[in-house]
Amino acid sequence: MPAVGPSAAPRLTWSVVVPVLNEAAGLPALVARLHALQAQGAHIVLVDGGSSDGSMQAAMQAGLAVLQTGRGRARQMNAGAHASASQCLLFLHADTVLPAGALDAMSAALAHPDVVAWGRFDVRIDGQHPMLKVVAWFMNQRSRLTGIATGDQCLFMTRAAWEAVGGFPEQPLMEDIELSTRLKALARPVCLRLKVSTSGRRWEQRGVWSTIWLMWTLRWRYWRGADPAHLAELYR
Repeated sequence: MPAVGPSAAPRLTWSVVVPVLNEAAGLPALVARLHALQAQGAHIVLVDGGSSDGSMQAAMQAGLAVLQTGRGRARQMNAGAHASASQCLLFLHADTVLPAGALDAMSAALAHPDVVAWGRFDVRIDGQHPMLKVVAWFMNQRSRLTGIATGDQCLFMTRAAWEAVGGFPEQPLMEDIELSTRLKALARPVCLRLKVSTSGRRWEQRGVWSTIWLMWTLRWRYWRGADPAHLAELYR
């Protein structure tokens, strides 16, 4: 019998869960990226939180599976995870672009899907402001040091990990920080140096320095026990 090498190991199955809300403008580019992931064997689940711009209809016409839930990113992502049966889960924001080889890199990181394990990517923020590169660098370093990740860094995990912490806490803000905190209690994250690209529009529209101050203020208040609903109002 021939020897069985690493290449003979079964490939992990992935579900990519994408929460959407009024994403019609960027939907053609998103659909193209998701079709590429489908071609690599990933199961795609778009979860619409009540779009009023035709996002859901356009996605369905493009051949993508779409769920509809109430508004709330955490609720949407939990619904998408429940609707899938893959060994591993990737939670992808609609304006975030995965690097080439992302599925293989994640599969290598979570080589044993029966083990509680999770991770995230480094991030690059697209935009014109020169400070965005600095912001991204600090985000990556802080995350690597603390073991806490944000949704912009594309959280991925085994289904065992997601189930062990009960999914995302259904709160209106900081759901990614809270999930990371709970996952970190189980295992340290795998911090991939491959970079996802995310939109810098939020930073540029609000002002980079103003956004930095706002995000640190919100995070500090959250760590001090502030109500996420109140923080969500401040964020908006």
